[in-house]
Amino acid sequence: MRAEERAGEFQKLRPLLFSIAYRMLGSVGEAEDAVQDTWLRYQAFPAEPRSVKSFLSTTVTRICIDVLRSARVRREEYVGPWFPEPLLADPYQDPERSAELADSVSVAALLLLERLSSLERAVFVLREVFAFRFAEVASAVGRSEAACRQLAMQARRHMEAGRPRFEADRKERDQLAGRFFEAFREGDVDGLRELLAADVHMVGDGGGKAPQLAAPVIGSGDVARMLASTFPPFARIGGVVEPHEVNGRPGAIFRDRDGKVVYTLALDILDGRIQTIRTVLNPDKLGHVGPVADAWAVARETNQARQSME
Repeated sequence: MRAEERAGEFQKLRPLLFSIAYRMLGSVGEAEDAVQDTWLRYQAFPAEPRSVKSFLSTTVTRICIDVLRSARVRREEYVGPWFPEPLLADPYQDPERSAELADSVSVAALLLLERLSSLERAVFVLREVFAFRFAEVASAVGRSEAACRQLAMQARRHMEAGRPRFEADRKERDQLAGRFFEAFREGDVDGLRELLAADVHMVGDGGGKAPQLAAPVIGSGDVARMLASTFPPFARIGGVVEPHEVNGRPGAIFRDRDGKVVYTLALDILDGRIQTIRTVLNPDKLGHVGPVADAWAVARETNQARQSME
C-alpha cells in the first residue's frame, strides 16, 4: 500500500482511535498524542497489516495502557478533585451504538472507568463500548479470550454497581437544563432550588492552577444560593455563559469579555433533578476548547463587581 493510501486508511479510522483513547485516558491532549504515536508506528511498520483496523486499534490501546501506568501516579498527586478534560464533541459516531457511546463519554462514566485497572478499562472500552469481538480484544491487550471475558465481567460489574439507576430522557434532560440556565442567568434562587436534587453536589477541578471551591458545596439551598450569586457580577464584567453539550451531557462554556475560556460546567441529571454540577477550571485542561483566560484575574474582577453591587 502506498504512503498516501496508508494515510487515507488512517484518517478514516482516526475518529475511532481518538474515541478509544479518550475513554481510556480521560484527556483530550493525551488521546491526541496516542493517536499521533499510532500513526507514526503505522508509518514505520514494514509489512501491510491483514486488518488495518485491528492493527491500529491494538496499537492505540497498548499505547494508552502504557500511558495509564504513569497517569495513575500523577493523579494520586493531583491537587483537589480530578475530572476528565471536557469533550465538546465525540468525533466517532455509530447510529447503532449511539446510546452506549454517549453514556460512556459522560463524566460520571469516565470517573467510574478510573476505578478499573488499565487492562479492565481497555477490555471494557473495546468490548462494551465499541463492540469489538473477544478475539480482537484479546489481540489488542495481549491476553487470552478467556482472560478477556473474565476481565469484561469484572469491569461490567464495577461499572454497573456505580451507575445511577434512573437516567433522564434526552428531551426531558435538555428541557430541564434550559430552565436551569435561565434561572442561573436571572439569579433566581427559588427557580434553581426547584431544579436541584436535595443532596446535589457542586464540585470544581482547578488542579491548584485556578480558583476552585475549597470543598464541594452540597445541598439544594447552598448550591442554589452560590449559583444565583455567580452570574450577575460575572456578566457585569463582560462574562458570557454559552450553553454547550459537555461530555454528552448538558453543560456550558464560561468565557470572559474577550471570548477566552474561563471554565466549563457539566450537569448530571437524574430522576428529573440535577444531581451533580462539575466545573473544570484547570487551564491545562481547557486549551483544546479555545484560548484560555486568566481565571485568577477574572475571579478578582468578578469579586470587585460583586462588592460594588452589594
